Amino acid sequence: MYTHIFFDLDGTLTDPKEGITNSVAYALASFGIHEDPDRLTPFIGPPLIDSFMEFYHFDLPTAQKAVEKYREYFSQKGIFENKVFSGSQPLLAQLKAAGKTVCLATSKPEVFARQILEHFHIDGYFDQIVGSCLDGTRTKKGEVIGEVFARLGEKCPDKAMCVMVGDRLHDIHGAQENGLDSIGVTFGYGSQEELTQAGSTHIAHSFEELAQILG
Repeated sequence: MYTHIFFDLDGTLTDPKEGITNSVAYALASFGIHEDPDRLTPFIGPPLIDSFMEFYHFDLPTAQKAVEKYREYFSQKGIFENKVFSGSQPLLAQLKAAGKTVCLATSKPEVFARQILEHFHIDGYFDQIVGSCLDGTRTKKGEVIGEVFARLGEKCPDKAMCVMVGDRLHDIHGAQENGLDSIGVTFGYGSQEELTQAGSTHIAHSFEELAQILG
């Protein structure tokens, strides 16, 4: 039985599609690239700087500038163009009632993640809220999970009692780097094929299945 549950945010607890894709489109437009936001869903989940480099072949300095432009829109508007999945709050409440330690482990900047959780009134369910830094450090999911353990300190349990829940391969790989089991959820933005190939310990197709796995 898992006692410590680490959750991804985008595509796992919330559906951030509108805010993220609009923010990416805004950033790209500043470089003269005009995209339909509906084509930009691959940006949901991975570190932004990696996605700008992978999908638009930006070099590192250009990708860094793109992230700055992204944040111009996201910090003012995109952050709240978001919605909580209907199953998120009931599951979080169930886990806390059962005495579980619940932590957020997201590649989104921590300051934005906290704002989102507070906006939707679900921040109180989390024992730790950890994200990336605005200076571009701690963006990899493995690094974020490592920081969760650092903040748990003496409360840190046997890693066999911990599990990472996420919708993209980055969540699965981050769990593996830290010696954790993982649960890939297919109701976000990663496919079952992606999660299986990444080596997810479990697959959940709904919040009901996720709750069963978590016990």
